[in-house]
Amino acid sequence: MVILGFLSIVLSLILGLGLAFVIIHRFLNRNEPANLPNGTMGWPLCGETLAFLKPHRSNSMGTFLQQRCSKYGKVFKSHLFGSPAIVSCDHEFNLFILQNEEKLFQASYPTAMHGILGKFSLLLVSGDLHKKLRSIAVSFIAVSKSTPSFLHCVEKFAISMMESWKECKEVTFDKEVRKFTLNLMVKTLMSIEPEEPAASKILKDFRTYMKGFVSLPLDYPGSPYSKAVKARARLSSTVREIIKEREKEINAGLKVDFLDVILSKRRLTDEETVSIVLDILLGGYETTSTLISLIVYFLGHAPAALETLKKEHEAIRRSKEDGKPLDWEDYQKMEFTHNVISEAMRCGNVVKFVHREALQDVKYKEYFIPSGWKVLPVFTGAHFDPSLHENPFEFNPWRWTDKATSKKVVPFGGGPRLCPGADLAKVVTAFFLHHLVLSYRWKTKADDFPVAYPYVEFRRGLLLEIEAAQAMMGKEG
Repeated sequence: MVILGFLSIVLSLILGLGLAFVIIHRFLNRNEPANLPNGTMGWPLCGETLAFLKPHRSNSMGTFLQQRCSKYGKVFKSHLFGSPAIVSCDHEFNLFILQNEEKLFQASYPTAMHGILGKFSLLLVSGDLHKKLRSIAVSFIAVSKSTPSFLHCVEKFAISMMESWKECKEVTFDKEVRKFTLNLMVKTLMSIEPEEPAASKILKDFRTYMKGFVSLPLDYPGSPYSKAVKARARLSSTVREIIKEREKEINAGLKVDFLDVILSKRRLTDEETVSIVLDILLGGYETTSTLISLIVYFLGHAPAALETLKKEHEAIRRSKEDGKPLDWEDYQKMEFTHNVISEAMRCGNVVKFVHREALQDVKYKEYFIPSGWKVLPVFTGAHFDPSLHENPFEFNPWRWTDKATSKKVVPFGGGPRLCPGADLAKVVTAFFLHHLVLSYRWKTKADDFPVAYPYVEFRRGLLLEIEAAQAMMGKEG
């Protein structure tokens, strides 16, 4: 009797779920225009979100996109993040979406992400507020990227990291380079030195913050999402404390770093100031560190590219008198380095996709996008499109000698929301690579590779076997 009762309950649940599926499916598909892209809406409530977010190699499209692009084409419908959605792996359509920001489309990140990002994040705000906050970030980056003080700071931190590895046979590179980029950013933004307790505190909170950034928004004690919200609150509190101290110095007429400049202009509220500082920290720390790790990974599997890169930097070093520091002119000579950076962005996909929403009914070629639907331009799909790139899954920096390649890749987004820190990330990466390729040789582990969660992380932290370049030269001799 107990077994029969249990079976009866299970059968009732199955029938109930089945009925719910039919009702929700009909609700989601009622009055759908006939010319919507093909696709499937997946399960009730969660749609296809779990399949879309399933971890996969970041230097691949992943099973979800491969299967649906093969079955439905480069543009298809789905149900993601709680909304009916149009997913685009079509490069032209992606550009159309990005270039029509706040005309036909607007940023539309899941509500749960607002608790992590904060209501004044550049990712979330729009209109005049977005223009104001973005202009501040852009002006900082435009001025900073070529100043001798910033370039010397980058080089100093890079050399310090090379020195710290002298006695090492192995390094967990991804962890190490994250220290480098965060220490650099907190120094540049807030004049915090790496050895100060605040630096390690910020680093720890930022890792927690990033892991919850794209996790499922399950707000229960101990969940990645819950931890991320708390980490963001701690980061905000840390920055607020620094602001209070800095306001005293501003009144004394001292101007040292980015935070000082912002406070001296008095254009932002405290909450806006905290948000813009965290946004720049996030971009300068996460994007740059991931990019450098990807480059090191790809070069570990591309000896010809590594040798070409090494020769470029040897020539630059020989041109310097008495070991003078690198400058902006040296950076502009790093042509192959720029190709390596661009190819790593294409192959590694630091940013897989962005969230947008249709502000009105949109017609583009044969596609129809209803007003209010989520729209996801997926950069990964275009980056591995064989009609755009020959042997798309091959890491080939030489493809960038063709200037047309740059028009087929959007690793930093586009339109009014083009990543304001793109140029800064390239400068930092180039200077770090200069010292890395002249100081060390390395081998990657066979079972290590970059994984898209969709944020990029290495399975084993990119554990490298390293050897000093001078020791290698001795063996070769």
